This record gives sequence, structure tokens and C-alpha cells, in this order.
Amino acid sequence: MNRDQGRRQMLRDIEEEVAFTRSMTGRDHLDPRVMAAMAEVPREAFVPPELRYAAFDNGPLPIGHGQTISQPYIVALMTDLLEPQPEHRVLEIGTGSGYQTAILSRLCSEVYSIEVVPALTEVARRLFDDLGYQNIHLRVGNGYQGWPEHAPYDGIIVTAAASHVPPALVEQLKPGGRLVIPVGEPYGHQELMQLEKAEDGEIRTRRVLGVAFVPMVDRDPTGGT
Repeated sequence: MNRDQGRRQMLRDIEEEVAFTRSMTGRDHLDPRVMAAMAEVPREAFVPPELRYAAFDNGPLPIGHGQTISQPYIVALMTDLLEPQPEHRVLEIGTGSGYQTAILSRLCSEVYSIEVVPALTEVARRLFDDLGYQNIHLRVGNGYQGWPEHAPYDGIIVTAAASHVPPALVEQLKPGGRLVIPVGEPYGHQELMQLEKAEDGEIRTRRVLGVAFVPMVDRDPTGGT
């Protein structure tokens, strides 16, 4: 299967998963803009060379350092739940390979992304430069603390399972904004959650479906305290 065939199969797999999970997610289709971004961004560039034969499979793949690139369906669903708009500034917690970051960059004005593993940040930075993605800003840091210097954000997406919803992220979310985050035990029960902050600051929470993510790391990547 060549790259174009693989990409078309990936999009069909996403559509099938959407139909299968619609009773849980409340979605019988995804925003065409999201699907267009999934078609545009070269997923094969974001997986290790030895795994590129599986780049378009509808499953997660290891990227080193105990991290993974999420399955295409989950990337598409979480992006859709965020409802990104062209004028939005969004925060991503967990750059990883940079694939979710790249998808967001095709849909938003600015993407700020935090990664706790410095080596992953450097690989992603070089890849974004090679691909010409110029609206992505990277930082090595503790995702539980967010990136307050550029808050508030129209949307925040977390690509690792947090033990709880970090208060700092809720604080950095703009009124009217959305937070999409998997919450649960490391390698145990986890749920994908969508939080909306009302104009008065009230938080509305919806549980979407069960998921399986690597745990979100709560530590200072510099080794400090």
C-alpha cells in the first residue's frame, strides 16, 4: 500500500470508528475541516522510520522515551471535540512526536505546545521547520502547570492521561473555551473528558468515552523542584 492509499484507508477507518462510537461521543461525523487536516498532515513523517509501514494503521505507535503517537481516530476525535477555529490560540500538553500539534496548526492561528521530554521537543522542532509549519511554539516544561505567559487560550488539549484535571489549565482557559483531556489511572481506567468554561467561569464537564493513554508526567524536566 502506497502513501496515498494508506492515507485514504486511514480516513475511512476514522469514519468507521466515528460511526461505531457515535452513541458515546454524540457525533455521527467530524468537522470537514478536521478531516481535511488529517488528510493534509503527513502522518508518516511523525513515526519512527522503522514503523512507517504502519503509519496509517488505526492504532497508537511507540515513538521512544515511553511515549506514543495516538491512533488517528483519537487524534481526529479530540481535535473535533476542541472545535478549533481559524482565529483560535490553543495550548497542547504533550507534544510527543508533534502529530497532534501539526493537525492543530492547520486549524488554528497559533499553537503553543509543552513537552516534558526535551529530546522529543527537539525532534518535533526540526520536523516542523522541515515542513514549514510556522505557527507552532514549543517549550519544555511540566504540563500540569500549563503555559501562563500566553494565557488565556481558546482551547486546551492534553495528549496524556492526567491523574486529575489540573487547576492551572482550567485557569488558563478563556471563558467560552474548551479543554479536552483524558483523566484516570496510569495504564488503568481512563476517560476522555470535555470541559467547557462558561462566560461566568462555571465549568461544565462531559465524559466522552473510555481511552488508553500513557500517563501525564508531573515533574520539572530540568530536575529542579
